[in-house]
Amino acid sequence: MRVGFVGLGDIGMPMAQRLIEQGFSVIALDTDGAKSAALASSGAEVAEAAADLYDCDVVGLAVPDDSAVEEILLANGLLDGLAEGSVVLIHSTILPETARRLAEQGARRGVTVSDAPVSGGAARARQGDLAVMLGGDPQVMTTAGKVLDALASNAVHLGPSGAGAATKLANQLAMLAALAALHEGLSLAEHYGAEEKTVLQVLGYGTGSSWVGQNWGFFDDLVRTYNATGVPLKNRPWSKDLWDVVASARAAELRVPLAGVLSQVLPDAVEQHSSPEAKGK
Repeated sequence: MRVGFVGLGDIGMPMAQRLIEQGFSVIALDTDGAKSAALASSGAEVAEAAADLYDCDVVGLAVPDDSAVEEILLANGLLDGLAEGSVVLIHSTILPETARRLAEQGARRGVTVSDAPVSGGAARARQGDLAVMLGGDPQVMTTAGKVLDALASNAVHLGPSGAGAATKLANQLAMLAALAALHEGLSLAEHYGAEEKTVLQVLGYGTGSSWVGQNWGFFDDLVRTYNATGVPLKNRPWSKDLWDVVASARAAELRVPLAGVLSQVLPDAVEQHSSPEAKGK
């Protein structure tokens, strides 16, 4: 099976490496030549343009946002060039409406386009231990099953196109709400003399336990990585994903007041907590 992979960022690179390690013939496309060269040293073929991916059976996309997904599929012609029966897995966190629209356009060309966002982080991606949230044609679990098995320990089909994207946004909202709560709770506990490390240990045994608390420091590391690689503030999950929740809810005429508040206050809190000044306090 020939697999194309577009986007070799923090999550895309380890996903592509995992596919190579599992024996897939991988051809990768990224705007950063250094990243493409690094993956080539692991055994990948390097694509120069979307047209180089036309003969792929499955193409995975791990690009920053909706506009980048649409650029590669539509503006750059990938969707038009893929053969009937091929599959596109959109691993990016995108709006459900974008997923629906692209699935419809793919269906008209005989190409299955599935929203397939992932969760778990780079370390789990390297181990093939991601969660994949799929929306669209359920046959994708079979047609792209070998790829999904290589990448994920938990790949779940959730419903029609957009259901996977919406579930990923639900995951992000739950995670980021916990992050905001911990920022405020730790500030309160520290003000009254408790140490952050000890508070986190105690919370880990209580009803306030969460993935965020168990992996405290994950977001600080992520900020440093984003700063080093030049990821814009607007594309970082504590900003972009919360705004996507708000936009998706608005399109569905749903109220998400918590997401609205978080989108206003959390981005600054995360960036400031990870700053050298904060670490030196």
